[in-house]
Amino acid sequence: MQKRVETEEATVLVVDDEQDIADLYSTWLLTAHDVRTAHSGTEALQVVDASVDVVFLDRQMPDMSGDEVLDTIAERGIDPAVVMVTAVDPDFDIVEMPFDEYLTKPVSREDLLDTVSEMLVRTTYDDQVQEYFAVASKKATLETQKNTAQLEANDEYRTVSERLEELRETADSTAAEIDDFEAVFQEFPGGGLSSD
Repeated sequence: MQKRVETEEATVLVVDDEQDIADLYSTWLLTAHDVRTAHSGTEALQVVDASVDVVFLDRQMPDMSGDEVLDTIAERGIDPAVVMVTAVDPDFDIVEMPFDEYLTKPVSREDLLDTVSEMLVRTTYDDQVQEYFAVASKKATLETQKNTAQLEANDEYRTVSERLEELRETADSTAAEIDDFEAVFQEFPGGGLSSD
C-alpha cells in the first residue's frame, strides 16, 4: 500500500448537529479535501464507510451522542482517523475512547486543515506508532484540563501515562521517526507546509 503524503486530498466526514457549524467546517475543508457532512449521529453512520479517511465528530448530539457514533464505527471495523471536536471539556472518560485526537471548540480553519494533515501522516505509521500518538494526545488533553493533584489522584491518568511509556519503550525500531514527529504533534505548522 502506498504511503500518503501530507498534501494528499483526503475524504473527510464532518459530523455536527449544529448545521451552521457543520457547514462552516465543510466549507473550510472543501478547499483541500473531499468532504461529506452529517447533521446527526444516525446520518453519520449512513455515510461513513471504508473510503472515509478522517471523521470530525461532535460529542453532544441529541439523537445519538458522538461517543455512541465512535463506538459504532469501531464495532464496524472501519478505521478512519477520528477527531472529537466538541465544546465539552474532556474528562478522564476519554482514556478508554477509541479516537485519535481531541479538539475543543472553537476551532479555526487552520486547526481543521492541520489536523487532517497530521492524521494522514499518522496513517503512514504502523498500528503501534499510531496508538502511541493517540495515547499521547489523550494524556496531553487531560494535562491541559486538570491540575496536578487531580491527575495524580486519578487511575485513568495513571493508566494512560503507563501505556504511553510502554509504547515508547517498545517502539525502539521507529524511535527516530517518533522523535521527529513529536515536534509536529506538539505544535502544528501555522500556515501548512510549502510545496517547493
